[in-house]
Amino acid sequence: MRHRDSFFRFALATALLLLCAASAFSADTPLTKITIAVKNHLGRPVDGATVVVTFVQGRSIIKFGKQIHTTYNLRTNQEGEAKIPSIPQGNIRVLVSAKGYQTFGEVFPIAEAEKTVDVTLNPPQPQYSAH
Repeated sequence: MRHRDSFFRFALATALLLLCAASAFSADTPLTKITIAVKNHLGRPVDGATVVVTFVQGRSIIKFGKQIHTTYNLRTNQEGEAKIPSIPQGNIRVLVSAKGYQTFGEVFPIAEAEKTVDVTLNPPQPQYSAH
């Protein structure tokens, strides 16, 4: 019985320590909520576009001794928007692809609590022949 009680005390103390560390860490790390607004070259929203948002550089998140790479894979809604919940502030890479349009990719510096990133997709370039 003594071994079981000491194990539970150790587990409880470890859990409390991790919880305190996580709450202190989350209060220290600034996060941002991002909305990606995707439109075509005519200004109309693009429905169903694939949006990949990756945290590239800035204040990295480390939990339990491992660095966490934050990446979101989403699709735009009928208004052409994809909403990412909380991601660390810093440089964020946005990749957007949709059928019938050129793929868009760019790195944006994000330092605000909420940000809307406007993306314009262009039609594909015509094919060229060397013959």
